[in-house]
Amino acid sequence: MINLTFFRNNIDAVKQSISRKKFACEIDLANELDQKRREAISLAEKARAGQKAVNGEMSRLSKGSHEFISKVAEMKELARKVKELEAFAKQANEEFQKAFLTIPNIPHDSVPDGKGEDDNQVVSTWGNCEGDFPYALPHYDIPWFEQMIDFPRGVKVAGAGYPFFLGDMSKLVRALINFFLDEASNNGYDEVHSPILVNAQSATATGQLPDKEGQMYYDQNEELYLIPTAEVPVTNFFRDDIIPSEQLPVKRCAYTPCFRREAGSWGKDVRGLNRLHQFDKVELVKWTHPDDSFAELDSLRLDAESLLQKLGLPYRVLLICSGDIGFPHSKQFDLEIWAAGQKRWLEVSSCSNFTDFQARRANIRFREEGEKPKPVHTLNGSALAIPRVLAGILENFLQDDGRVKVPECLHQWFPKEFIGPS
Repeated sequence: MINLTFFRNNIDAVKQSISRKKFACEIDLANELDQKRREAISLAEKARAGQKAVNGEMSRLSKGSHEFISKVAEMKELARKVKELEAFAKQANEEFQKAFLTIPNIPHDSVPDGKGEDDNQVVSTWGNCEGDFPYALPHYDIPWFEQMIDFPRGVKVAGAGYPFFLGDMSKLVRALINFFLDEASNNGYDEVHSPILVNAQSATATGQLPDKEGQMYYDQNEELYLIPTAEVPVTNFFRDDIIPSEQLPVKRCAYTPCFRREAGSWGKDVRGLNRLHQFDKVELVKWTHPDDSFAELDSLRLDAESLLQKLGLPYRVLLICSGDIGFPHSKQFDLEIWAAGQKRWLEVSSCSNFTDFQARRANIRFREEGEKPKPVHTLNGSALAIPRVLAGILENFLQDDGRVKVPECLHQWFPKEFIGPS
């Protein structure tokens, strides 16, 4: 959530900044409820102070005296009033928090204005983007594709969006995961193996709730959510903690399966590996000093870019505009690879700075010597999402004999030069 003091003192500025985003929120209602909540808390505190004062007076009176008995009656009335005011203050606070949680993070000044994805800005490109790939086919049209990635059996077992990866293709997926994790470790990220289920408090802390309820799978019996990304459990590792400032930045990486209900519209956008309900991804997460977070965002983005360069996949970097940026995001870059068979761009990474938005929700702070704790800044980035990277490899490196050339950087874990029929 945004800084409450800033919110109170800069309502017009908050409205103007938030209006650049696409999210509906209750700014005026939150402001009204904040005032109502503060008044209710003040009344409850005054009532408790009165109760304490009467209790002090009673301690100086003789039990059984007329004055004491009179004070007993007064105390009962005060106790009733305190209980009533505390309940009102609690309700007012709950109403305020519900409205305040609908307010997204403020976009950074460097984020360009725009209404949607057509207004995102291309920052840079790398490789043979939109170039000539003489043997390229859409990956789902490669003749042997469903011999190694079985969608029909996935539909039978689970439903659409849950394919089986078979034989060498399964090993190639594992090779990509190992490559991504080892590269992250080489770049200073400590690897963690996290839960893939989280509670509502964790999902709220990172901004998935109340924004993305419809995209997450929910277990009603246990009241847990399957994670849409490792960002959620990994960021919450430090929830309610204070990190010594000398330990910043803290850098973690995690591999997890990810689960998302939304699968987009029918057509080429969701064919094959383009969009799945379950997919594998390696995530990078940082907790940083506020003064360093935007430099750390650039560093994180370069860590993700280096993977694409080593894989030899052409890509472009997009600076996401205000109308397309995420709910908790302050600034966001997307990395998109060129899929030569489909002749389209596929997003494989989103690298984001959330400033102190997640940290305030999760109560993650740092302490500098002699100062009060302050919220850290949190960042995360995909490095990388497996299915679309795999789609890019299959399409861009398809050979004239129908096999696919495996990037050399994967040979440590997948010791074959080609994948496909012998």
